[in-house]
Amino acid sequence: MTDDIQPAHTFTIPSSVPAVALLGPADEFLRLIEDSFASTIHARGNTITVTGPPSEAALVERLLDELVTILRTGQNLTRETVERSLSMLRTETREKPAEVLSLNILSNRGRTIRPKTVNQKRYVDAIDKHTIVFGIGPAGTGKTYLAVAKAVQALQAKQVNRIILTRPAVEAGERLGFLPGSLSEKIDPYLRPLYDALHDMVDPETIPKLLTGGVIEVAPLAYMRGRSLNDAFIILDEAQNTTPEQMKMFLTRLGFGSKMVVTGDVTQVDLPSGNKSGLRVVQDILDDVSDIHFAHLSATDVVRHKLVGQIVAAYGEFESETHEAGADSRERRRSQ
Repeated sequence: MTDDIQPAHTFTIPSSVPAVALLGPADEFLRLIEDSFASTIHARGNTITVTGPPSEAALVERLLDELVTILRTGQNLTRETVERSLSMLRTETREKPAEVLSLNILSNRGRTIRPKTVNQKRYVDAIDKHTIVFGIGPAGTGKTYLAVAKAVQALQAKQVNRIILTRPAVEAGERLGFLPGSLSEKIDPYLRPLYDALHDMVDPETIPKLLTGGVIEVAPLAYMRGRSLNDAFIILDEAQNTTPEQMKMFLTRLGFGSKMVVTGDVTQVDLPSGNKSGLRVVQDILDDVSDIHFAHLSATDVVRHKLVGQIVAAYGEFESETHEAGADSRERRRSQ
């Protein structure tokens, strides 16, 4: 019977951290942690006791240490914070959860924008270190949102004089000429996601003034042709819908004192059949060019509803299987 007795380990909550902040209301976070391990976890006063395998107890202690560090930065914990911290520790990334989840990019109206995954932090760090960064990944991974946050941060720090946000106006099944309204009204739906991100980061009442003054420009990709963009933070969104020629045109707009971020999802190309995506071919062309970085995000970096990540992963698996089945079928036809 003594062989079944598992050792108990204790963790002491620092006196500077309120126990309820760490354990959650009605011990919500403590129960969440316990449900994630094959261990029993009890709290009494400022002492947490973990009974279970030593390896698990050590991981619980590391998790609690990281959560305490996050609390000491002034953040409040949430279920999402606890779950993401545990996920990072289990994947054994070189970055500590507190380093990722406590990195403040921008604060506005009481809301702070931070990376929520390791790959998001690496993406944000790459924007700081490189002149041109490509953020490639599925919907919901924060590619555009974080890029806009970095652009606003750079503008506020006077590192650039203006922000330029652009997208290709590619639509599924419709042409702009057939849509009602003026040209501005026709292109507005394609640029709306960029405006939405801006409204989260800049006081809404100042946006019209910034747009009128040219400090912020939101325009279709076609408007970039023939320009040299100096002292600007330039974001190309939905870049999978550029042709190779459009991608080259955009990248060569880079001027002195500027930074570029190109975002897109190579699995969501809306170009007419037979047209290559500029985002799909650009990495082969520029992969070895210094000061250009390719950041890849995946379904595990989706920061929308949990189901969105599961949907993205399921579609990726289905498309991979379909591609493999198609390759096998072609191979069989060639061998006949």
